[in-house]
Parts: sequence; C-alpha cells; structure tokens
Amino acid sequence: MFLSFEDVVRLLGAPDPTRPRGRRDRAMLSIMYAAGLRVSELCALRLGDVDRQRGFVSVLGKGQKRRLVPVGEVALADLEAYLCDPRPARTRRGGPSLFLSSWGKPLSRQGFWKLVRRYARRVGITTPISPHKLRHSFATHLLERGADLRSVQAMLGHANIATTEIYTHVAPDHVRRAHQKAHPRA
Repeated sequence: MFLSFEDVVRLLGAPDPTRPRGRRDRAMLSIMYAAGLRVSELCALRLGDVDRQRGFVSVLGKGQKRRLVPVGEVALADLEAYLCDPRPARTRRGGPSLFLSSWGKPLSRQGFWKLVRRYARRVGITTPISPHKLRHSFATHLLERGADLRSVQAMLGHANIATTEIYTHVAPDHVRRAHQKAHPRA
C-alpha cells in the first residue's frame, strides 16, 4: 500500500535535473510527497499557492476546503530549480498554473500518472505504483517517525480521523515501539 522510504528516495531522484522536463518532474514528485497531496490537488496548484518564504503550500482539497501544508527544504529547492529555468518560457499559455506540460498547458492527472510509472520502472520499483501510493507513503512515513495522527489528518485534509486511520498503514513494530515508549507500564 505504500513505498519504503528508500524507494521514495529512488523515485524522487529519477528525473534528470539537467533537463527542463526532469526539473519539472522532480519538483512535482517532491512537492507531492513532501505535502501528501492528491494528484488532482498537485495538478491544480497555482503559482500563488506556494509560499516559498515560509515553506507552505495552500491546497484546495475535497469539498473546496483550503488547507496549509508544510513542505521541506528539499522540495522547495526542487521547485526553485523548476521555476528558475524552464517554466517562464511557457507561462503565457499556462496562466497561473504551477506545473505545465510541454505545450504550456496545465499538466493533467493522467500525464502525471504516466510519468510516475515511467520513473518507477526506470529505478526498478516493481510493485504496482500510482500517485496515490506517494500519498500513502507520506502519511505512513510521518507516523513511523513520530508524527501524531491528528497532525497527519490535518495535512491530508481528512474531515474524519477514522479516514486517516484507515489510510495509513503503520508497521506493527512502530506501534510496539510507540507503546513501549509512551505507556507508563510498558
């Protein structure tokens, strides 16, 4: 249901940063994983949705609800590399959309799905993969490293905590360690 951290690192490193398309693809993969976005949320991002100074992305999620999600320095650096070179030449046709296709139009969900599969094959990830698997990986990796469920719920944009509990698959060893660490009689 989710990728190992090592597989995510390999996937995010697959695009060639010396090429314009590679910089765009790396920025998209990095932002998606860094913020746990749905593919539709990623493709709908606009230039003004990213606060590069504070390190947040403003996401319009399901039910037209807006949420702020932090993104790390690595994802912001990948985004800067994309914005500094290839994107400005195509901006006119794509308007305020953040991620553009080679034709200068907003990249589609299907286009992003194809590039995820292509890069996964390139780095030898053989398990079935989808953009949603990056979202699962985001949530699972946060929980495995000690994030609380409510914070993950807020970042994912879930209205109900039960959705987050089902969504995230925490390894049994992590649950055991958390119990041993936190329970007074463990």
